[in-house]
Amino acid sequence: MAVILAAGVGSRLSPLTDKCAKSLLSVGGSVILERMIRNCLSCGISQFVLVLGHRADEIKQFVDKTFRGIRVTYVINDRYSETNTGYSLMLASAVIGTAEFVKFDADVVFDVKILRQLVDSDRSNVLCIDRNIALEDEEVKVITDDQMQVLEVGKSVDPKLALGESIGIEKISAKTGPLLFAELSEMMKSQTHLQDYYEAAYARLVEKGTVFRALDITGLNWAEIDTPEDFAAANEIFGTPITTVSRGQQRALDEAADKRANPT
Repeated sequence: MAVILAAGVGSRLSPLTDKCAKSLLSVGGSVILERMIRNCLSCGISQFVLVLGHRADEIKQFVDKTFRGIRVTYVINDRYSETNTGYSLMLASAVIGTAEFVKFDADVVFDVKILRQLVDSDRSNVLCIDRNIALEDEEVKVITDDQMQVLEVGKSVDPKLALGESIGIEKISAKTGPLLFAELSEMMKSQTHLQDYYEAAYARLVEKGTVFRALDITGLNWAEIDTPEDFAAANEIFGTPITTVSRGQQRALDEAADKRANPT
C-alpha cells in the first residue's frame, strides 16, 4: 500500500502554485503525482491512500481521470492550513489499519530504482537516505550506527553527526504502523504538536526501542520540491531543462525571480 501526503499549500513555490496544486506541477515532462503513482505500480504497489487538503478536488479529479480503475482511497485533512504532515498521516490510520505501507511526501520526484530497493529490502521499517547532501536546518537528518540502524531522526539532529538526509520515502511494517499511529494520536492531542512533522513520531518510536533502518540511495536521482529553485533543479535532474518547461510555469518562475531581485 502507498500512502501519499498531498494536503499542503506549497506556498514557498508561489507563483507556480497560485493556480495549481504542488503535486500536479510537471517535472521532467511528467506530473509529479503521476510519476509517483506510476513508479508505485511498476513496483507492484496497487493500492493507494491519498491524504488531501489544499485543492483536494483538483487532485482527485486528476487521479481519477489519469488512473482509471486503480484502488485509491481519499482522506481529507480539513485542517491542512493549521496542521502539518504528522496530522495528515494520523488521519490515514483508519484506512491503513494494520497493513504494511510505503509513505511518500507528494513533493518528491524520484528514480523508480529507489522504490525498487525499498520494496525489495528485507528490513521491516526503512528510511531512504542520501549521504551526498549539504545538511542544514531544513533537512530531515538521520544518525545511524554502523549497522545502519537509526539512532536519531529529525530536523534538529546535529548535521555533524548525521549520515545523511531522509528523502521523504519510508516503509513501515504492519507491526509498527499501529504504534506509529498511536504516537501521532497522542501528539495531536496537544495544540503545540499540530505543526509537527511525522518524523517526530518516528523519533519517539526510536527512543522507545522500535528499530528503523536506513537505506542508502546515494547516487540515485531524486528531488524534493519546496521552492522555485528546487523546481528548476528537479527539471535539470529529470531531463527537462528549465528553458523547456511550459510557458505558464516559466512565466511564474520569472516573476518569482523578479520579486526576489527587487523586493518591495
